[in-house]
Amino acid sequence: MSNRKRGRPPHADILTPAEWRVVEAVRHGMTNPEIARRLGHSNDAVKYHLANAMAKLGFTRRAEIRDWTGISAASPLHGKEPDMSEALALGPIGQIARSVAEIGAATAFYRDILGLPFLYAFGNLAFFDCGGTRLFLSEGDGGPAESILYFRVPNIHAAHAQLIERGATFVDAPHMIHRHTDGTEEWMAFFNDNEGRPLAIMAQVRTP
Repeated sequence: MSNRKRGRPPHADILTPAEWRVVEAVRHGMTNPEIARRLGHSNDAVKYHLANAMAKLGFTRRAEIRDWTGISAASPLHGKEPDMSEALALGPIGQIARSVAEIGAATAFYRDILGLPFLYAFGNLAFFDCGGTRLFLSEGDGGPAESILYFRVPNIHAAHAQLIERGATFVDAPHMIHRHTDGTEEWMAFFNDNEGRPLAIMAQVRTP
């Protein structure tokens, strides 16, 4: 008789890929229904993955996930310590966000009428190139109430730590929001200016 245990084998990472996708969405500030729509899951599936992740991490509150700086073992950033010796220098503005009522009509306007180069889209999001600065359009509820400035940084975890030391107030920890087909990861972290308006730092992480 085989002594092999039934069920899925234990995952090598602290969380499963499905749990990571839900956790990253929570760190991005999304609600369970928004996560379900974005990932194509049911609300119950999102709750299941979130409950499992919180149990594994020893968390009892959703806010603890937003502040958690864990990195998936699948990311090129995994196991790398941020270089805190580098002086913080915010790079050029990499992205500006704008909320739209209907993503299809907005995409046609910015692409066909304004002639902006279309980069890519997923879900109710669309991205365009504005001479090296990316325009991010988000449809409907949950989109930015006003334009958000995203500053490029070479090392998002080091920039996050140094800005906190300077007194900046972050609303979430650095988190991956998207992985492109070539493996390039998009990372962001959001904080507020002195008047409580949103700003962000962003970085692209490429597979070595």
